[in-house]
Amino acid sequence: MTRLLTSLCLITLLVSCKQDPKEQIKPIETISEEKKEATVAEKIAQANGFDHWQNANIIEYTFNVDRSDSHFERSWSWRPKSDQVQLITEKDTLNYNRKYIDSVSMGADQSFINDKFWLLVPFQLVWDSGTTISKPIKDAAPISKTEMNKITLTYGSEGGYTPGDAYDLYYGDDFIINEWVFRKGNSEEPTMTTTFENYEVFKGVKIAKTHKTAEGNFHLYFSNISIK
Repeated sequence: MTRLLTSLCLITLLVSCKQDPKEQIKPIETISEEKKEATVAEKIAQANGFDHWQNANIIEYTFNVDRSDSHFERSWSWRPKSDQVQLITEKDTLNYNRKYIDSVSMGADQSFINDKFWLLVPFQLVWDSGTTISKPIKDAAPISKTEMNKITLTYGSEGGYTPGDAYDLYYGDDFIINEWVFRKGNSEEPTMTTTFENYEVFKGVKIAKTHKTAEGNFHLYFSNISIK
């Protein structure tokens, strides 16, 4: 266990969701014809298969990062209905429940929140509270330079592991995200800009498996994805 916590402390979170560690994810209702038009956040979530998420009992995946000549990975098994989480690294395995975060599991949970955010950011748009989402505008995406739709997701200054961050999301008319800009602490300058690519559907849930920077020296990707 000591080796696990030590290894976690050495890993800087790349992007962190602002969800309260003890907050349970609450699914939104399916939008029907009788209700008002879906928001942009709901349309993005639904374009990625949000209506199928209610059927997910277990989701497993490996989070990988390649930087130049280095490689890092950790694997997760998550039961969203009970919030039971298993973290598997090269040296250790840790099991915990997100309803009962303590000093032992907090480091692992920070990593879990980070990795899940990369994996399921279209769903985080509707899951997370304490956020603001701007009205969509047309703007050139930073990597492809293609004109796309753009919204900015901003987290509140309190709560969560790293509050106050902002994300500029660039998506097509099909409401699928193609690129994003992470701005730590809502800074004006980008902290990290990557693609969303290599989409694949798992039991109705559409996931971008690959994220790359324009410089090509950073490659974040997911492998061993399974939804049961």
